[in-house]
Amino acid sequence: MNTVHFTMQAVLSNLITWIWSSRFQSCVTMTWRDYFTKVVPTALGTALDVNLSNASLVSISVTFATMCKSGSPIFLLLFAFAFRLEAPSYRLAGIILIISVGILLTVAKETEFEFWGFIFVMLASVMSGFRWSMTQILLQREAYGLKNPFTLMSYVTPVMAVVTLMLSLGLDPWKEFTSNGYFNSIWHVTRSSLLMLFGGALAFCMVLTEYILVSVTSAVTVTVAGVVKEAVTILVAVFYFHDSFTWLKGFGLIIIMVGVSLFNWYKYKKLQKKSSEDKLVDSQSTNVASKYVILEETDEEDSQR
Repeated sequence: MNTVHFTMQAVLSNLITWIWSSRFQSCVTMTWRDYFTKVVPTALGTALDVNLSNASLVSISVTFATMCKSGSPIFLLLFAFAFRLEAPSYRLAGIILIISVGILLTVAKETEFEFWGFIFVMLASVMSGFRWSMTQILLQREAYGLKNPFTLMSYVTPVMAVVTLMLSLGLDPWKEFTSNGYFNSIWHVTRSSLLMLFGGALAFCMVLTEYILVSVTSAVTVTVAGVVKEAVTILVAVFYFHDSFTWLKGFGLIIIMVGVSLFNWYKYKKLQKKSSEDKLVDSQSTNVASKYVILEETDEEDSQR
């Protein structure tokens, strides 16, 4: 399923950039060194994030997996500090601590706890932090020529599709394919194929909007905003799949939301401060320029006299 989704993203993004090649053509040519040290690691991180998340759902519930995955902002901030995308501060450390406490509460007294499922979803959280930090670097730096989200998608998704296909061929039980309930008849094959195509189309739109958001804000903003999506996922899982949802999990989820809200407030204040500083610099430069003009006019008047 993941291979189909990534292949659809690769085909659609490359088709769009090929049809409107004049619009998406970059003035910067990416070197093979940058491709293998920046693009390929980003694609590997993205593929592992998605595949590990889905693999965890084999043994743990959607609700539990989503709650654990809501800790992604912690790892993202750590990678953002390492790549110098964010400056470390006591406020950010406090926010990380709050989100960590929320995650511990959601995990505590989990009756359906399964070790490998938990390990997979936490590794997916680490990969999420890495891949979004790398995505921000690729989208916001002119040197790589990937500032357009469609262009970036056309570069990373083919690698993601190939890596996921290799994982599928090596790990998935293909011997059980024809006896599987999703592919054991023509109707089931048709229904499953349509569901995968629909999911692939949704994934394409979702990833594209995330890339657009990263290009104009930051990877941290996207990940933190994604917690709202995770809250909706939990509600759907509780009502549709009838996943267990205890008061302790609910309290932990509230704490996570508080931490996320505090981070949003922190980023908002930081952006406000930066905007006011930029306006102050612009006004000062305008005043300096006008002074030069006045001085030049005065000099010309003096010379005429």
